[in-house]
Amino acid sequence: MSQKTLTENAAAGGLDASPEASSKRWWILAVVALAQLMVVLDATIVNIALPSAQADLGFSDGNRQWIVTAYALAFASLLLLGGRIADLFGRKPAFLIGVVGFAAVSALGGAATNFEMLVTARALQGAFGALLAPAALSLLNTTFTDAKERAKAFSVYGAIAGAGGAVGLLLGGILTDALDWRWTLYVNVVIAVVAFVGGWFLLSNHRDAANSKLDVPGTILVAAGLFAVVYGFSNAETHDWSSPETWGFLIAGGVLLAAFTWWQTKAAHPLLPLRILLDRNRAASFFAVLISGAGMFGVFLFLTYYLQLNLGFSPTKTGVAFLPMVAALMVMAQLGTTVLVPRIGPKTVVPLGFAISVVGMAWLTGIGNDTAYLTAVLPQLIIIGAGLGLVMPAAMQLATGGVAAEDAGVASATVNAMQQVGGSIGTALLNTLAASAATDYLAGKDASSKLVQAQATIESYTTAFWWSAGFFAAGALIAFLLYRRGVPEQDADAAPVVHM
Repeated sequence: MSQKTLTENAAAGGLDASPEASSKRWWILAVVALAQLMVVLDATIVNIALPSAQADLGFSDGNRQWIVTAYALAFASLLLLGGRIADLFGRKPAFLIGVVGFAAVSALGGAATNFEMLVTARALQGAFGALLAPAALSLLNTTFTDAKERAKAFSVYGAIAGAGGAVGLLLGGILTDALDWRWTLYVNVVIAVVAFVGGWFLLSNHRDAANSKLDVPGTILVAAGLFAVVYGFSNAETHDWSSPETWGFLIAGGVLLAAFTWWQTKAAHPLLPLRILLDRNRAASFFAVLISGAGMFGVFLFLTYYLQLNLGFSPTKTGVAFLPMVAALMVMAQLGTTVLVPRIGPKTVVPLGFAISVVGMAWLTGIGNDTAYLTAVLPQLIIIGAGLGLVMPAAMQLATGGVAAEDAGVASATVNAMQQVGGSIGTALLNTLAASAATDYLAGKDASSKLVQAQATIESYTTAFWWSAGFFAAGALIAFLLYRRGVPEQDADAAPVVHM
């Protein structure tokens, strides 16, 4: 491919192909990765600090879940809008406003004097995160136009997206133990300063969809639909599945999302052009991200409970316990995106990653009250991390590869929405199934016995792990059926991937 062609395509992504721009790309990756880490961290970093925050602010157990849910609701429902804003008005301002806003409301949450103030700050974090996350991913997509460099960049980004939850648990534990729960929010200010300075000097603004208009009806339909779906699944944790507050919102969400899909076929400037969804590899990648998000909560959520409540780990020690999984994920992310996918294609690599994760999750069901971390948890975590390292970065790369530059923001937002909705579905389903398993085990037994209670919790954890294994098995089958055979064209030919 000629240097002229490379220059033209690179310019289409908002970055020229000069040697200076080439050296800037890796610094841009560092800034984008840092911003993405901040967003992903906040999905879990506050979880470990919740007991301390509850004791300090005096809110009830029933209200506790809303500290997590408020973030998820705002983030999921506004992601597509945030992605389109980045396309319409420029990725640099969207990125910088997202960083500054996220930092400001994090400081507000850290200074919270009551429950209402904290929940408001968390919801605003989700809103600014919905602007920041798709801007960051689309910047990556349009900055790295060479296939080999792009694979390396997405191996880093995908590893952060997959491992960020575990890093959040570690950092949350350290900050809560060493300082105060408020620092799980204040830490974002420190991260944001670095990301803002880097973004201000390194990024150039490019409005690929400047001639388009915002699809207001589509925005309202998809925001309300995603809100209803996430809210419905969140209610399943505190209400019965037969409650109207659960199935009513789920049905409403489904209807609204169906109406949104219909509207996208009629709108002059659709919020989510359906051409983004109709590519087989891209659709398979969206499903892979959705299922990964659902299954990962079986690891993070219930294994956190097991380590702290059954094995007596401190918050910091619990976070450290997840580090081998993070290391395995990052190693396999590099191998998968830079070596395996370009050589044998995603139809083999992604299902293989899911299958490896199935083995790890199934093996993890062998935990008990008298088992040790080194034998019953550590090997399994490494295997799960290795499997997810083959799935997440490759799926994220393929989900945004080949997208026209003017659609990069909304395609990136769709990836983030899939991960967030998958996490919400996984949390609700696994919590409900785990609670039912514990109740069934206690039936006919002496519930006052500490030994019986401890075994009931083990039953709940292992049930969640089996279902997570089932999610990953379904992911392997769907990925195998949907992904096209062979190596993706942009990897095979080392062609720029900004245009379809």
